[in-house]
Amino acid sequence: MNSQDAQRLQQLEDQQAARVCISNYMRLCDQLETPETVRAIGALFTTNACWEGVGEPYATRLGRHVGRNAIESMMTGYVKTPAHFAMNAHFLCSEALIQQPDGLLFGRWLMLQTSSFTAGGSHLNAAELNVEFRREAGVMRMHHFTTRNLFSRPVDHWHAADVLPVPDNK
Repeated sequence: MNSQDAQRLQQLEDQQAARVCISNYMRLCDQLETPETVRAIGALFTTNACWEGVGEPYATRLGRHVGRNAIESMMTGYVKTPAHFAMNAHFLCSEALIQQPDGLLFGRWLMLQTSSFTAGGSHLNAAELNVEFRREAGVMRMHHFTTRNLFSRPVDHWHAADVLPVPDNK
């Protein structure tokens, strides 16, 4: 394999590792109930990473957190008894991964978050995520994570006991 092929292979591997990283982050955020989950989220970020809400209302409500410890501390605020989220589900789409010649990898996604809260109420949020990934200790991690609100609104509830319509098989 020549050096150009090796570089292309590394870029493909980095892109796949970034996809797995952001997917793991969303899955863990959907199960944000224990200190172990918070530490697992922290491990997805570089040591000196930045997590920030940009634009309003996210800049004010979510803030800016620099360093893995600060990110874990922010996430710890969601770990409560009873749990903050009764149900939480993140959906990512419209992925764009851009690899720079120097190896830096940037990702952009649209995210839909559906949440019900133990305290009552449900919410639908859409956001644009922009994430810079870097390899640290041989692992692709998030280095700069931004989330910008596109829309946010309360909804009645997510799960209804209504019968699910399916075709009659008779």
